[in-house]
Amino acid sequence: MKTTFNINNLVRANIKALKPYSSARDEYKDATSQNMVFLDANENPFENGVNRYPDPQQQDVKALLSKIKKVSTNQILLGNGSDEVLDLIFRAFCDPNQDKIITLPPTYGMYEVLANTNAIEVIKIELTKDFQPDFDEILKASNTETKLLFLCSPNNPTANSFEASIIEKLITNFQGIVVIDEAYIDFSNQQSWISRLQEFPNVIVTQTLSKAYGMAGIRLGVCYASAEIIAVLNKIKPPYNVNELTQQKAIERLKNQAEVSEEITSIITEREQLMLALKTINFVSTIYPSDANFVLVKVDDANKRYNQLIMQGIVVRNRTNQPLCENCLRLTVGTKTENKRLIEALKKI
Repeated sequence: MKTTFNINNLVRANIKALKPYSSARDEYKDATSQNMVFLDANENPFENGVNRYPDPQQQDVKALLSKIKKVSTNQILLGNGSDEVLDLIFRAFCDPNQDKIITLPPTYGMYEVLANTNAIEVIKIELTKDFQPDFDEILKASNTETKLLFLCSPNNPTANSFEASIIEKLITNFQGIVVIDEAYIDFSNQQSWISRLQEFPNVIVTQTLSKAYGMAGIRLGVCYASAEIIAVLNKIKPPYNVNELTQQKAIERLKNQAEVSEEITSIITEREQLMLALKTINFVSTIYPSDANFVLVKVDDANKRYNQLIMQGIVVRNRTNQPLCENCLRLTVGTKTENKRLIEALKKI
């Protein structure tokens, strides 16, 4: 347990001094009021379902997530996709042209893009050959300027989860904030680190409704952390960053946990069937373990096989240019019909 961690030591000075923008809907919050005339936000008065600004704090969505994830609403922040959440983390804790972050390639490419956008240096510590964090090398690269460590688990594009013991050692020893990206956690047997936020005040967990919830089109990312970290991020988030239609669709989906669970079960079942079928493809040399809704495979010539699949009407992701992923293709688990078509195409080529 980190007893000496103080979030104020990491927050940028200008963010500490920042007075957040107060929107009209922040100032008047009584949503239960009936027959009120709202003339405070310069909105179009003609009702069409979306003429009013959305709830800036997305309280109804957070209430549902709070019950599902068993975490307080003041420990939840919502963003326009996980990318906005990640960007807010950069802007809150990293001083441009001064601070640094650590990423563990091969991993999600937006960490580096956002770092470059915010003028933050990226220190890259490659995963080990079995796709696990290199604890010793990470700590060697850490100092007072390395504010953020990004752990994607299950990892994209390798599909595996990081060992919990390694993650805990990193959380305990890293002096900055550890951001654990759990976009694919619903397809894994691993326990979410959300359940241990009270133990580790330097942990931020990000999740999404794009994968298991099947709502990539509404762009809703979720951040779970201590109430203190969430308060900092709330200071700098745009006032209406999650639109009304996104909130409505999220609520509808979150209320239908049974259907979500069925789809997750189906995807996991199809994943296992797909991995078995891939063993029959002669140019597939390695099928890596998967805790996600995709499978990473090593083939004889990734560029060649990628183009051949395109000719068969199937688009996969060529990851051969990523570290440790030479001649690797990333295959998303589709429906039973789509997976069957993929295997048939692989056999033809």
